Amino acid sequence: MTDMYDEKKVAEFTLPPYQHEDHGSGDGLGRAKDPVKYLQSLEQRARERQVAIETVRLLRRDVIECYRREGVNHYENCKEPVEKYAKVVLKKDVGQVNPKFKDEGLNYGFH
Repeated sequence: MTDMYDEKKVAEFTLPPYQHEDHGSGDGLGRAKDPVKYLQSLEQRARERQVAIETVRLLRRDVIECYRREGVNHYENCKEPVEKYAKVVLKKDVGQVNPKFKDEGLNYGFH
């Protein structure tokens, strides 16, 4: 048969922020002090973004499955998956792990 209604096996854990290498001098402009570290931090940020997007996709799928399984009783029986989905979606950057920037505007490329 199908494993659609089996209990999901997902580990709950959080990742620490990763190391980030800024551009050049203190103003964040110019060449990177260490180009290799800078590119690695860009790649890591892209991976973290993909993990956040995939997490949202999986949670959305759980909500949809619950709605289909429960039918008209989904208001009462699907409260937990909906709350979990809403908690993640409403976070800044949908829960993406970001480095500790000196200036929070750098998270979005603004100065």
